Amino acid sequence: MADPNQLDAEDLLSEVRMSAGCEQVSQCHRGKVMTVTGRLRAVVYLPQGSVPTLEAELYDGSGSVVLVWLGRRQITGIEPGRTLTARGRIAENQGRSVMYNPWYELSPA
Repeated sequence: MADPNQLDAEDLLSEVRMSAGCEQVSQCHRGKVMTVTGRLRAVVYLPQGSVPTLEAELYDGSGSVVLVWLGRRQITGIEPGRTLTARGRIAENQGRSVMYNPWYELSPA
Protein backbone atom coordinates (compact mmCIF):
# COMPACT_ATOMS: atom_id res chain seq x y z
CA MET A 1 0.00 0.00 0.00
CA ALA A 2 1.32 3.45 -0.92
CA ASP A 3 2.46 5.84 1.80
CA PRO A 4 0.08 8.87 1.93
CA ASN A 5 3.00 11.26 2.53
CA GLN A 6 4.79 9.95 -0.56
CA LEU A 7 1.64 10.30 -2.66
CA ASP A 8 1.19 13.88 -1.43
CA ALA A 9 4.83 14.69 -2.28
CA GLU A 10 4.37 13.26 -5.79
CA ASP A 11 1.19 15.33 -6.30
CA LEU A 12 2.97 18.50 -5.19
CA LEU A 13 5.93 17.79 -7.49
CA SER A 14 3.59 17.32 -10.45
CA GLU A 15 2.05 20.73 -9.67
CA VAL A 16 5.54 22.28 -9.67
CA ARG A 17 6.32 20.73 -13.06
CA MET A 18 3.07 22.15 -14.50
CA SER A 19 3.66 25.65 -13.05
CA ALA A 20 5.37 27.80 -15.66
CA GLY A 21 8.65 29.28 -14.45
CA CYS A 22 8.76 27.41 -11.13
CA GLU A 23 11.70 25.36 -9.92
CA GLN A 24 11.93 22.55 -7.40
CA VAL A 25 12.93 23.57 -3.89
CA SER A 26 15.55 20.80 -3.95
CA GLN A 27 17.36 22.89 -6.61
CA CYS A 28 17.70 25.89 -4.25
CA HIS A 29 21.20 27.34 -4.01
CA ARG A 30 22.31 30.24 -1.86
CA GLY A 31 22.34 33.50 -3.80
CA LYS A 32 20.06 32.25 -6.60
CA VAL A 33 16.80 34.06 -7.36
CA MET A 34 14.10 31.39 -7.60
CA THR A 35 10.39 31.01 -8.13
CA VAL A 36 8.90 28.10 -6.18
CA THR A 37 5.40 26.85 -5.59
CA GLY A 38 4.09 24.53 -2.92
CA ARG A 39 1.97 24.12 0.20
CA LEU A 40 2.54 25.89 3.51
CA ARG A 41 3.24 23.32 6.21
CA ALA A 42 3.69 25.64 9.18
CA VAL A 43 3.32 29.34 9.90
CA VAL A 44 4.91 30.85 13.01
CA TYR A 45 5.04 34.38 14.43
CA LEU A 46 8.36 35.04 16.17
CA PRO A 47 8.55 38.26 18.21
CA GLN A 48 12.37 38.26 18.17
CA GLY A 49 13.90 41.40 19.65
CA SER A 50 12.34 44.58 18.35
CA VAL A 51 11.47 43.22 14.88
CA PRO A 52 8.40 40.97 14.58
CA THR A 53 8.94 38.12 12.13
CA LEU A 54 6.47 35.84 10.33
CA GLU A 55 7.93 32.53 9.09
CA ALA A 56 6.23 29.97 6.85
CA GLU A 57 7.60 26.61 5.71
CA LEU A 58 6.83 26.02 2.01
CA TYR A 59 6.99 22.36 0.90
CA ASP A 60 6.87 21.30 -2.75
CA GLY A 61 7.44 17.54 -2.51
CA SER A 62 11.18 17.79 -3.15
CA GLY A 63 12.07 19.85 -0.10
CA SER A 64 11.23 22.92 1.97
CA VAL A 65 12.17 26.58 1.99
CA VAL A 66 11.38 28.97 4.83
CA LEU A 67 9.66 32.19 3.78
CA VAL A 68 10.42 35.03 6.20
CA TRP A 69 8.61 38.35 6.33
CA LEU A 70 10.42 40.82 8.58
CA GLY A 71 8.27 43.37 10.40
CA ARG A 72 5.05 41.37 9.97
CA ARG A 73 2.93 39.74 12.65
CA GLN A 74 0.51 38.17 10.20
CA ILE A 75 -0.46 38.25 6.52
CA THR A 76 -4.01 37.47 5.45
CA GLY A 77 -4.07 34.12 3.65
CA ILE A 78 -0.67 32.96 4.90
CA GLU A 79 -1.80 29.91 6.85
CA PRO A 80 -0.97 26.19 6.97
CA GLY A 81 -2.43 24.22 4.07
CA ARG A 82 -2.52 27.12 1.59
CA THR A 83 -0.77 26.77 -1.74
CA LEU A 84 1.30 29.68 -2.97
CA THR A 85 4.03 30.72 -5.36
CA ALA A 86 6.98 32.70 -4.00
CA ARG A 87 9.90 34.45 -5.67
CA GLY A 88 13.07 35.71 -4.03
CA ARG A 89 16.78 35.25 -3.45
CA ILE A 90 17.75 32.12 -1.55
CA ALA A 91 19.76 32.59 1.63
CA GLU A 92 20.87 30.11 4.28
CA ASN A 93 20.13 30.44 7.97
CA GLN A 94 21.07 27.71 10.44
CA GLY A 95 21.34 25.16 7.63
CA ARG A 96 17.91 25.98 6.16
CA SER A 97 17.08 27.52 2.78
CA VAL A 98 15.37 30.85 3.40
CA MET A 99 13.71 33.60 1.32
CA TYR A 100 13.46 36.97 3.06
CA ASN A 101 10.48 39.20 2.24
CA PRO A 102 9.57 37.22 -0.90
CA TRP A 103 7.10 38.27 -3.53
CA TYR A 104 4.20 35.83 -3.29
CA GLU A 105 0.89 34.91 -4.89
CA LEU A 106 -1.72 32.81 -3.13
CA SER A 107 -3.47 30.13 -5.17
CA PRO A 108 -7.27 30.10 -4.99
CA ALA A 109 -8.44 28.34 -1.83
